[in-house]
Amino acid sequence: MKRLKKIILLLGLGLFTVVLFTACARGNNSSQSSSSKSSVTKTSKNTTKKNNKTLIVYFSLTGTTKDAAQYIKKETGADIIRLRPVKAYGDYDSAARRGDRERRNNIHPALATNIPNFSKYQTVLIGYPTWWSRPPMIIHTLFDKYDFSGKTVVPFTTSMSTPIGPSEKVIRQLAEKDGATFKDGIRYDNNKSQVRTWLRKLNLLAK
Repeated sequence: MKRLKKIILLLGLGLFTVVLFTACARGNNSSQSSSSKSSVTKTSKNTTKKNNKTLIVYFSLTGTTKDAAQYIKKETGADIIRLRPVKAYGDYDSAARRGDRERRNNIHPALATNIPNFSKYQTVLIGYPTWWSRPPMIIHTLFDKYDFSGKTVVPFTTSMSTPIGPSEKVIRQLAEKDGATFKDGIRYDNNKSQVRTWLRKLNLLAK
């Protein structure tokens, strides 16, 4: 009799161990599944926010175009880089004299900036201040130095009052000459709603 009770007790303990192990295994699988889903969700969100096929490249003298570029970066998640000449333009008056001389003599100033992995970008937004209804000649240097063929080029400019039309025409000519697709740009005047609408039409607005 005692032996029978001992056998029943051992069988009961064995069954309890099996049930406990199964429950723990299910709990671990559930935790791993939840962790996996969380990881996928985070990755998805990061991919949405990071638009690594789009580049914002800009030239800014006083900081106005820089502000525009930074806002567009915020709304798109694109990479961004600032163009800098080998020889700095100096103060506003010096820059105006030099910029006018470069324009009249078709001088393309040497570019100090290096853009790593330029070939990976599909869309390039080019920002600049409008000088004499044109982009500064350093933008010409950008097209001299880098191959835009197969890319989409989109300009944005800053100006107190000059519309983008005349300078945009120059960007279009540079882009199409290099085998790029051109899309209409915008004059940034701190109208955030207008900029977001423009980016949405270009399918560049971060979700």
